[in-house]
Amino acid sequence: LPAPGRALGAPAGCSLSPLPFLGTVPSPLLSPRCANPAGAAFQYLLVQKTGTLKNVGLIQLNRPQALNALCDGLMAELGQALEAMERDPRVGAIVLTGSQKAFAAGADIKEMQSKTFQECYSGGFLAGWDKVSVVRKPIIAAVNGYALGGGCELAMMCDIIYAGEKAQFGQPEILLGTIPGAGGTQRLTRAVGKSLAMEMVLTGDQISAKEAKEAGLVSKVYPVEKLLDAAIACAEKIANNSKLVTAMAKESVNAAFETTLTEGNRTEKRLFYATFATSDRKEGMTAFVEKRKAKFTDS
Repeated sequence: LPAPGRALGAPAGCSLSPLPFLGTVPSPLLSPRCANPAGAAFQYLLVQKTGTLKNVGLIQLNRPQALNALCDGLMAELGQALEAMERDPRVGAIVLTGSQKAFAAGADIKEMQSKTFQECYSGGFLAGWDKVSVVRKPIIAAVNGYALGGGCELAMMCDIIYAGEKAQFGQPEILLGTIPGAGGTQRLTRAVGKSLAMEMVLTGDQISAKEAKEAGLVSKVYPVEKLLDAAIACAEKIANNSKLVTAMAKESVNAAFETTLTEGNRTEKRLFYATFATSDRKEGMTAFVEKRKAKFTDS
């Protein structure tokens, strides 16, 4: 949902030229104004691989004229980009970001304004958004500016949220006569507790990055200009571990988020035992005993 009272205008100097998925890029920082449109694969995204070993996938939402409002086309492209990174054996972690002004100011209200109940129900409206939450590789949301409505829900679908110090989080759907429809009432409640989630959902009020950190919604807060570098650095740490075991670890943590303690412990034990069937578990423990750095093969 767009920020109440805010005009939807493109930041000065920005164009809509997207960047294709590339193997090498001279800088890990993305800017619409310096993107090369040659052979562009996406209209609403800037996509590349970054990091010292080019093992981090970086996706920037690129719809500045609408504060990165999440239209159907953008979400379809996001699913395609995530599928490409899921298939890429070199990518070990993904960073999802927007602009300094807005991570994503919400779903595209103009697209949903005339929808009927029948259309929403029979067509499974917003069901495709779940793609973000089922990607097996870890996703870090680097949130600057507005993360409202669908934008907040999108960030919460990611595994880790880093926020710029001026970020704003909120679920203002109530102000438009509706409620969150992409997990906002569920993930927000699990992240910050019933009282704060209820307050945010029922009033539409926003919380700051500092408040989001204190409530447990985000893990770290950085100055705006340092946020993306910090998220990429975290993604590099993750990507340098065994991709196979990392996927197991992510599955186990998600079990704690989504199931009972008893069932979560069963999942953890099953996955823990499974690591003993991998070459990477053997290499990791052998390297520790031999006091050297492990050389994982993702097998």
